[in-house]
Amino acid sequence: MSAEKKVIQEATRRVLLKDYLVQESARAGFGGLDITRTPMGTRVTLICERPGILIGHRGELIKRLTEDIQERFHLDNPQIEVQEERQPSLNAQLMSEKLASTLERGWHFRRAGHSTVRRIMEAGARGCQVILSGKLTGERHRTERFKAGTIKYCGEAVHLWIDKGFSQARLKPGVIGVSVWIMRPSAKLPDEIVVKGVVERPAAPSAAVPALEEETAVAGPIVPPTEAP
Repeated sequence: MSAEKKVIQEATRRVLLKDYLVQESARAGFGGLDITRTPMGTRVTLICERPGILIGHRGELIKRLTEDIQERFHLDNPQIEVQEERQPSLNAQLMSEKLASTLERGWHFRRAGHSTVRRIMEAGARGCQVILSGKLTGERHRTERFKAGTIKYCGEAVHLWIDKGFSQARLKPGVIGVSVWIMRPSAKLPDEIVVKGVVERPAAPSAAVPALEEETAVAGPIVPPTEAP
């Protein structure tokens, strides 16, 4: 098998594995996936909001999920590690799924979009953007954006500080795509410069006017000169 086909096959397997794990961990709140090859096999790290639902009693559900992954996708000794998301409001994938579920429950798209943006910003994010695309109102396709704070669209800042998530809301008129971008609170933008060793000193109170008044009081009143007769 050529190198190109091997790369395509591996990428296809990762996409199918992610779709499968998203379906299996929907009740637990899927928040992200990381697949890493190790000398001992393949390590799959799942980020969930409620890991107990995915693990099950004494790890029975996670063992069954590991066996299914090995049979379906032919992974070499898969090891699934489940991590709990401590800040779900700052996880773009979780927030996109919550927004899609809100739309499926009948919320108006504007109300749901503004509510999601407000919740993300209250959690401490530097910026967020919500994009809804589909048949929002009527038979024609529309795209609505809800934005707050700072969002970068290109450059190194996108790869380092922007967390992206995507989900789908299945409604009667059609499928609505839900995309959420979150700029992390720890983001450091290129135009933010801090000079080390420089301490800002508070401005001294202005003493010019009191000094002038004191000098005038000591010298006495100013008498205009008299004209010679």
